[in-house]
Amino acid sequence: MIGKEGGVLKAWEATVKKTHAVAKKRANSIFGTITIGHVEEDHHQENHHSNGSNRVAEENGSSEPLEVYHEEKFLPNGDYYTGEWAESFPHGFGKYLWLDGCMYVGDWYKGKKTGRGTFSWPSGATYEGEFKNGFMDGTGVYTSANGDTYKGQWVMNLKQGHGFKSFSNGDWYDGDWKKDVTEGKGRYEWKDESHYFGEWKNGVISGKGVFVFHNGNKFEGHWEDGVPKGTGTFKWPDGCYYAGNWSRDGRDQDGTYHPSESLDEEEDGHCHAHWEPSELYTALSYYRVGRGEKVPVLPSQKKLAIWRSSKGGESGKPRRMSVDGRVSLGSDRSSDRWHDGGDGEAPIPPPPKTPPKAATDLDDELMNIQIEDESTGPLKPLKAPKKAKRQGETICKGHKNYELMLNLQLGIRHSVARPAPSASLDLKPSAFDPKEKVWTRFPPEGSKYTPPHPSAEFKWKDYCPVVFRALRKLFKVDPADYMLSICGNEALRELCSPGKSGSFFYLTNDDRYMIKTMKKAEVKALLRMLPAYYTHFRTYQSTMVTKYYGLHCVKLTGHIQRKVRFIIMGNLFRSKYNTHRRYDLKGSSLGRTTDKPETEISETTILKDLDLNFIFRLQSSRFEEFCSQIDRDCELLEQEGIMDYSLLVGIHFRHISPEGELVPCGSENLIGVNMPARVERTVRKRSSELQLVGEPIGEFYDVILHFGIIDILQDYDISKKLEHAYKSIQYDSTSISAVDPRLYSRRFRDFILRIFTEDSS
Repeated sequence: MIGKEGGVLKAWEATVKKTHAVAKKRANSIFGTITIGHVEEDHHQENHHSNGSNRVAEENGSSEPLEVYHEEKFLPNGDYYTGEWAESFPHGFGKYLWLDGCMYVGDWYKGKKTGRGTFSWPSGATYEGEFKNGFMDGTGVYTSANGDTYKGQWVMNLKQGHGFKSFSNGDWYDGDWKKDVTEGKGRYEWKDESHYFGEWKNGVISGKGVFVFHNGNKFEGHWEDGVPKGTGTFKWPDGCYYAGNWSRDGRDQDGTYHPSESLDEEEDGHCHAHWEPSELYTALSYYRVGRGEKVPVLPSQKKLAIWRSSKGGESGKPRRMSVDGRVSLGSDRSSDRWHDGGDGEAPIPPPPKTPPKAATDLDDELMNIQIEDESTGPLKPLKAPKKAKRQGETICKGHKNYELMLNLQLGIRHSVARPAPSASLDLKPSAFDPKEKVWTRFPPEGSKYTPPHPSAEFKWKDYCPVVFRALRKLFKVDPADYMLSICGNEALRELCSPGKSGSFFYLTNDDRYMIKTMKKAEVKALLRMLPAYYTHFRTYQSTMVTKYYGLHCVKLTGHIQRKVRFIIMGNLFRSKYNTHRRYDLKGSSLGRTTDKPETEISETTILKDLDLNFIFRLQSSRFEEFCSQIDRDCELLEQEGIMDYSLLVGIHFRHISPEGELVPCGSENLIGVNMPARVERTVRKRSSELQLVGEPIGEFYDVILHFGIIDILQDYDISKKLEHAYKSIQYDSTSISAVDPRLYSRRFRDFILRIFTEDSS
C-alpha cells in the first residue's frame, strides 16, 4: 500500500511540474523571457521600479514605506505573475496572467489594480488606461473583439462622463455617457454621414435634437424612445418644410406644410406633392444606433490566486486574495502549506483531496470564490436566497378581520376626502395638541356625512388630522392616489404573524403602504413627539426616520366593545428592485439572530445583527451625508426619550442575471432610496460567537440599498427599566436592547458607522 501510494504521489508531482513548465513556457511566449535579475533592462519597468509604487501610494493617501522587490510566481492553478512585490501582494509594476487567458500589465497597490495599466481578454478585447481598486476608473480606451473602440471617462467599470466611441461598421458617437449608456448631449454619425445631434436618455435618442440625412433633409424637434414625438419641423434642402405635432402611430399627428418662398407653385407641387409624415418614420427605421458587445468578465471580478512570498522568513502559509487585495485567514494545517524547492523550481502544492466544485450560474451563487476560514475550512459561496411568494394573506369576505378592513377603508376615505382648507406647512401649536382629534360615527344605514356600509356600526377617530394632512403634503402624497392605494377595490393583505410587540401588520395591494396596529402607549409616545417629528422632517428631507401618514382609531360599538389603533406608514421595500435580503439592525447581540435554518431563509426573512455578513460601502459624497443624517436622526430620538429602534436594510444584488447585465440604478435623491452601493462580505471567528461585526474578506458585490429607521415609538418606561435591570443580572448590559436612550443612541450610531463605511474606490 505504501509503495502504491508513493507511486501515485510521484506521478502526481510529475504532472504538477509538467503543468508549471507549460505555464512558464506560455508566460514567456507572452511576456518574453524575464528573470528577476534582468527586469530593470526594460526602461518602462525601471521607471516603475524607482517611483511607481511610491506614486500609487501617494494617490491612495498612504505614506507607509514597503519593501518592494521582484518576484516571479507560477501558481498551482496555472496563473502566473512577475513583477514588483511587497509583503504578500503585487505592489508597483507587474504582470498577471490568468489561466483563462486574461492578462493585466500595469500598476498595483497592495494587490489592487490601481494606477495605469492594460487588461486584455482572450477574445482579443483590451482596455488601456486608469484603474482604481481593480475597476476601470478614470480615463481609458476599450477596444472590443469586434473592433468597436471607446475612449473616454470611466467610473467603476462603467462609461461615465464624456467619451468617443467608434463602431466597426463605420458609425461613431461623441458625447455624454452615464452608467455605461449614452445619456445627456451627444452626436451620433452613421457611415453614410447622416447624423443626429441632441439629447439622449438611457442609450436612446430622447429630448430635443436634430437629425440630418445624407441627402440634406433634416428633422429638428422633440424625440422620445428614438423617434420624433411632439413638436418638430421637417425641412427639405430647397427650403420647404412641414411643422407641427408628430406621433408615430399617427393619432396625434397634426401639422402644416409650408412651401419655400424661392419656388414657384409648379416646382413646389412637383417636389413634395405626395409626401406624408409617416415617411420620416420609415426613413429613420433604417438608422440603428450601434450596441457594444458585453464584456464577458470585468477586471474587478478577476481574483488573484496569490500566496505569501517566502522572503523574510515567511512560512509559506497560503492566503487567498481578492480583487481589493485583502487576504483571508489562512489555515495552519500542514497539508495546506507550500514547500519551496531548493532548486529554484515552482512550489509544489499538496495533492487534491476532492475534485473542485463546478461553478454555477449567478442565479444560484453570487460568487463562486472559496475563501479559507481559520477554523472551519473553505467558506461556502454565498447563494441567492429562495424566491418568496407574495407576502400576506388577502383579507376577503369570511376573514376574521374583514369587517375591520372595511371600517378602516371607510374611515380613511372619509378623512382624506373631508373638505378642509388648503394644508399649510406652517402649523399652529394647537394642531399638535394630543386632544386635537375628530370622532365620526358610521352607522350601517349611513348618515349626513358617511355612506351606508355592510358592517356593524363603528366610530372613527382621527388624531391630529391637520398635522398628518400637512405631513402627507410634505411627503408629496397625492390624496387621490393615497385613497386608491388603501381604499380601492383591491383588498389589504395581512402578514402571516404578528410582530414581537404583538402588533399586526397589513399591506396595501400595491405594496405602497403598511398599516400597523398600535398600543395605547405607542400612540401617546407619537403624539408627544409629533411637534419635534414634524419639525425634523421639514428641516431634513433626507431623514431616514419612518414616514407616518396618518394615526387613527376604530371603536367597535357592537357586542364586541374594543378599540383598534393603527398607524399608516410607508413600505420601505416597495421598489422596482427585488429585495434579496432584509436586515433589522439594532447594534445589540442578545437574541439578535434568526431562528430559521439556512434552508428556510427566503427573500422576505428578516435577518438580525448576528446574521449580518456584510459591510456596506457607500460612495464618498453619499457616505458623508449618511453620517450626518444618522447623527441628526439619533439626536431626535434621544431627545424624545426613545430607544429600541432599528435600521431596516434591504439589499438588491445587481449581478444575478445569467447574462451578467447590470441593473440600471434608480433615484439617488434621498438617502436609503434605491441607493447604489457595494457590500463587502465578512466572516465571524468561530471562537467569538457574539462578535457583532465580522472581519471583511475582500469579496464585493454591487447592490442597490433601501434603508430607514423604524420602531421609533418605544419609550424607556418602567417596563423597559425593569427589563434592563433583570437582563443585566444575567447578561452583559451592553448586549441587550433595553437600555437608556442616551446609551442606546450612542451604541446604535457606533454600530451603524462600523457597518456602513466610505467606498474609496
